[in-house]
Amino acid sequence: VDHDEECFAGLYSSNQCLQAPDIDLAYKSLKCSVCNKLFPCNCHLTSTELRGHDNEKQFKCNVCNKLFSRKYNVNAHLLVHSNEKTFKCHICNKAFSQKSALKGHLRLHSNENPFKCSVCNKSFPFQSRLRKHLCVHSEKESINCSICNKSFLFKCKLNEHLRVHTKEKPFKCSICNKEFSQKFILKCHLHLHVDKNAFKCSVCNKVFSQKSKLNGHLLLHSSENPFKCSVCNKGFSQKCNLDAHFRVHSNEKPFTCAICNKAFTQKSSLISHLRVHNEEKPFKCTVCNKSFSQKTSLNGHLRLHSNENPFKCSQCDKLFPFKYLLTKHFRVH
Repeated sequence: VDHDEECFAGLYSSNQCLQAPDIDLAYKSLKCSVCNKLFPCNCHLTSTELRGHDNEKQFKCNVCNKLFSRKYNVNAHLLVHSNEKTFKCHICNKAFSQKSALKGHLRLHSNENPFKCSVCNKSFPFQSRLRKHLCVHSEKESINCSICNKSFLFKCKLNEHLRVHTKEKPFKCSICNKEFSQKFILKCHLHLHVDKNAFKCSVCNKVFSQKSKLNGHLLLHSSENPFKCSVCNKGFSQKCNLDAHFRVHSNEKPFTCAICNKAFTQKSSLISHLRVHNEEKPFKCTVCNKSFSQKTSLNGHLRLHSNENPFKCSQCDKLFPFKYLLTKHFRVH
């Protein structure tokens, strides 16, 4: 491509045009023959066809070694490693390092779902969620682990899983130096170092580590639940909560543990589950100092100290601290 010639109606040089951040969709009339994406001028289109669809990813991030097919994608990616988050959501104040990430986030507030499944017409706010969903319809041959024979639909998931066998832990916490096999587990771990009492709800005193989480929680105290479940008519204050709830009906489990392949309907359940693998127990009993990986386990344990027995037998009125003990007892009757 000759980057000295003018393009985009003569407003930019070809090189400047490639760097132009947001060009109106009305000007995008050239279509890529591979992915059907629209471009405003030939330099964008040629750049994509030359690098975007080949298998060569020649530009490497010098922080995490992730590979990219275009240099400006590396530059955009580098913002993830800096703590600069200059793009803020005007609704919930959550901040992002990239403008594209903010645009994607805003779809959660606007109920916009531009990515539609061609098989069942279900719509999604992000292309990544559509790709995960398509696995439900896919007859793609799975890839098996050569060591334990676990199967995976994607090679990247198999590669993550293989670290369980190799004991490789390339992701290190910059605060306590603990090492992890997956970047996602490291991100979950980092929450342990955050001051969890930073943002407190003025209504119920529940505390959050991020202001955006508090803002989302405050909607629960408002009487507005505009997002209704089409199956059971339950109302929700946020679309993301409705999406999570709907998986109860669809039995869709998009969040899979790369270590043991167990699947979950919600991301929060996967995060709790991962603590079992990395042996983190952040929830400590204030009475006996016993630690637990999940808050629900701590709450159950506290009943032993408080003599609380909320589970009553309907036959003999005997009380139990845990549901499983009631179930076991019920067999007597």
